[in-house]
Amino acid sequence: MIRIEHLFEDKIIIEKIQNKLPLLFEIAEINHSRAGKLGMEIGSERERILIALMIYYFGRENVNTEIPINKTETDVVVSNENISIKTITNSLISGVKVIWTVDREKVLEFIRNYDVECKLLLVHINWNKSGVYI
Repeated sequence: MIRIEHLFEDKIIIEKIQNKLPLLFEIAEINHSRAGKLGMEIGSERERILIALMIYYFGRENVNTEIPINKTETDVVVSNENISIKTITNSLISGVKVIWTVDREKVLEFIRNYDVECKLLLVHINWNKSGVYI
């Protein structure tokens, strides 16, 4: 059975991740920044980069990107395994946005009713003087 964890156990793909993702994430940041600030669409761009990696590694036939709009948490399905992708660019992980709303009542309702629907792929991007750590 194919599992998302396999992506991080293969030494060859780990090397590709270390060599390729920093450049792809840097290009994404250049494309989605204005006046030195990142737009919220950066998350969607990074998500597409990571999904492309999954397609490369697991094969197109094992990666489903046709996710219905009402599947709010699932970003991709790998071999029938629902996965939510979150990316953070801070030196410290201080929080992950799991719902996009400014309505406090909606947030509280989400927290009260939250139940894990899928696996979480959390990518912490930590830019420093010598590059990026992922």
